[in-house]
Amino acid sequence: MSVLENQLELSEVRRTVRRARAASRVLAALSNERRNEALLAAADALDKHAAEILAANDKDCAAASPAVEQGEMSRAMFARLRTSLHGIAEMAARVRDVARLPDPLHRRLSATELDHDLILYKESCPLGVVGVVFESRPDVVPQIASLALKSGNAVCLKGGAEAAQTNAALVSAWRDALAAFPDIPQDSIVLFHTREDVAEILTLHEDIDLIVPRGSNKFVQHVIEHSRIPVMGHGEGICHVYVHSDADLRKAVDVSLDSKVQYPAVCNAVETLLVHREIAPAFLPEMIGKYREAGVEVRGCPRTLALAGKHTVLPATEEDWKKEYSDLIISIKVVDGVNEAIEHINRYGSRHTESIVTESHDVAARFMEFVDAANVFQNASTRFSDGFRYGLGAEVGISTGKLHARGPVGLEGLTTYKYKLFGSGQTVASYNKGEKTFKHRAM
Repeated sequence: MSVLENQLELSEVRRTVRRARAASRVLAALSNERRNEALLAAADALDKHAAEILAANDKDCAAASPAVEQGEMSRAMFARLRTSLHGIAEMAARVRDVARLPDPLHRRLSATELDHDLILYKESCPLGVVGVVFESRPDVVPQIASLALKSGNAVCLKGGAEAAQTNAALVSAWRDALAAFPDIPQDSIVLFHTREDVAEILTLHEDIDLIVPRGSNKFVQHVIEHSRIPVMGHGEGICHVYVHSDADLRKAVDVSLDSKVQYPAVCNAVETLLVHREIAPAFLPEMIGKYREAGVEVRGCPRTLALAGKHTVLPATEEDWKKEYSDLIISIKVVDGVNEAIEHINRYGSRHTESIVTESHDVAARFMEFVDAANVFQNASTRFSDGFRYGLGAEVGISTGKLHARGPVGLEGLTTYKYKLFGSGQTVASYNKGEKTFKHRAM
């Protein structure tokens, strides 16, 4: 059977992914300067096509509005869907930020002299093809596309149906920018549209090197269970702030409020506030008042209810400790100390982001040592766990796993490494026979 006949037998999804695979090999050989030129052109294209992107987003939002009114789509998800002229300018700015980052490729990670004229180098290189499946937020497209291009990877995107028009406009603008670069294939970024496409993508372990699912915990587990492709990501973002007995009350209020209300719809917003019993009488009445002023629904344990005073607090259930609200809702629990706080977090948390408010270095050190999470903070809002805020330029997502990459995943998480051995005719037999010996000297 000819190559052409073989190609004709492939599905459109597989043919598209194969084109992305071919594009990835081209990207891996591009200079950092050339990749940066393309990134800056893509950023300019976002600004240039802002009107088309906004028009597409208006269509998506109009189509989603009935679902919001009928309770089929949360207002938090709708908020993530909506963008603006300022939002597009921010997307372009973040792409330019990525262009300014150091080159993640061809970095020499180690060098070892195995023997005279036998030198082994370990160097960073791209993964190849990255598949990203995400919901709602259109700004994910330029974030991921910029990180992929900077790190020499092709990317296959599948966004939620609710953002189909916006995602298509963003990818179209990006591909339009790449059209000006004859040495950079437009198929270094491809967009898929249906659930059936996703189902097939998950089977393409020979052509896709990494899958990054950004959605519900149920969806992430589905991807893990239905694919042989390595998966990197997180499901739920059940984050906590623990206020210790010696906390500075002003810091505690500021951190607890910002962690919840600054942007409640995202995965690094706090869902449960834990408060030491000794500071609770002084702290909780003010804190609950601040939450209520900000429109936050408060749910609390019996000890919280007893300290709520005039403020309305609903009784918390066991399910509340397991809940990612992604909304203006918070559950509060009074605990007997840092050990109980750690135990609660490790039982109910999602290993995403946890913060302690304390003036004690020793207590903070214990919390950070024993809490099992990708991000652990002292006296800082959980909202800081973000690729841009970490100086990564952007992020593909946040990984709560422990292999390859953890926390906000930027350029480094999209690279791997290869070993390059330079010799002068050596053979293993001479070492096995004892004629030669290894030096294994770090260079």
